[in-house]
Amino acid sequence: MPLLLNAIRSQFPALKRPAIFLDNPGGTQVARACVDRIQSYLYDMNANHGGHFATSRASDASIEQAREIMADFLNAASPNEIIFGANMTTLTFMMSRTLGQLFQPGETIVLTRLDHDANVSPWMLLARDLGLNVRFVDFRPEDGTLDLEDLRRALEEHPRLVAFGYASNALGTISPVEEITRMAHEAGALVYIDAVQYAPHGPIDVQKIGCDFLVCSAYKFFGPHLGALYGRLDLLESLPAYKVRPAPAETPHKFETGTGNFEHMAGTLGALEYLEWVGQTFGEEYGELLAGAYSGRRLSLKQAMTAIHAYEVELNRELLAELNSVPGARVYGITDPTKLDRRVPTFALTVEGFTPAEIAKRLDEYNIYTWDGNFYALEVTTRLGLEDKGGLLRIGATHYNTVEEIHQLGKALREIVGG
Repeated sequence: MPLLLNAIRSQFPALKRPAIFLDNPGGTQVARACVDRIQSYLYDMNANHGGHFATSRASDASIEQAREIMADFLNAASPNEIIFGANMTTLTFMMSRTLGQLFQPGETIVLTRLDHDANVSPWMLLARDLGLNVRFVDFRPEDGTLDLEDLRRALEEHPRLVAFGYASNALGTISPVEEITRMAHEAGALVYIDAVQYAPHGPIDVQKIGCDFLVCSAYKFFGPHLGALYGRLDLLESLPAYKVRPAPAETPHKFETGTGNFEHMAGTLGALEYLEWVGQTFGEEYGELLAGAYSGRRLSLKQAMTAIHAYEVELNRELLAELNSVPGARVYGITDPTKLDRRVPTFALTVEGFTPAEIAKRLDEYNIYTWDGNFYALEVTTRLGLEDKGGLLRIGATHYNTVEEIHQLGKALREIVGG
């Protein structure tokens, strides 16, 4: 059954607002199931970890439920491979410092110019402090895809780590994560993937990818502000953690410093239960295709994300057509109609005669919410020569957006530019 948008949208209380939410790359709206889980946690089990009483036991059970469903969402081999933290940026700073204990001065790490700065600055600062070399891999400005030939040249330097993004938060392009991971491992490097922008848009399987680390944020996939990091269990167990002395020494708890945001872990559980419902309700047609690799809740979650991806390819077509109809507009990233399955529905553009901020402010008058600037993808706007020109206008859809909303966006843009 294809996605029924009325049923989908009814699960998001914020969508009752008379607005078109196309700011989703900066954070999606929250599923009702997420809010219900947070409320239930705060009302019924708000307690610290490890107590010998009912609310603490219930709190601990909720945390482990969240860890288990997060492992299912990513197809991790064990819930102990899931670390929760404040957000992706904080987790990456933590893990960069942890991995830095393995590196020696003069060694090389590889980053990309396509990434959000949360997967750039932590490693650059680590390199500064340890005397490491940083090698940037370029992207192709004509279509926003990572330059794999440049990556091959970078790997000839035998780096210790390759950090890259699953999908660009600025241009929407999806990177070939399995191929990049294989190339990096053949060169002897660890692989660290930022999946924040991809997680709401398609299925993730860390075992199939073969990566060492992958990190995402729940507020980008219909949940609360919380980060989640997957790490290969043998690696996590071998790594010393920066922690206070009385804290647990076991994985993953040794990496979760301080008192966790338990209510947001509960909210993440609710957000993923929403996606489980999507898979059970609208993803059955993909069951036969996926059943050989997954079962139970993991199958439902993969069905959900496969169905979402299929619908969003159609949104890509509608978005591209509407944006191409705007006089003076230039769309960045993949624009080949035959390759729209290789991008998420995040589109970046400039419009001749207007700054991105001017367009975003005018769209607000139509109750259409978008974003402008560099979106912390500083290397992208710099590489495109747009950083000193206000960056880009970013329009980002997700599976609760309708085709009619995309048409309203196009109409508003044409009126703004023409008026």
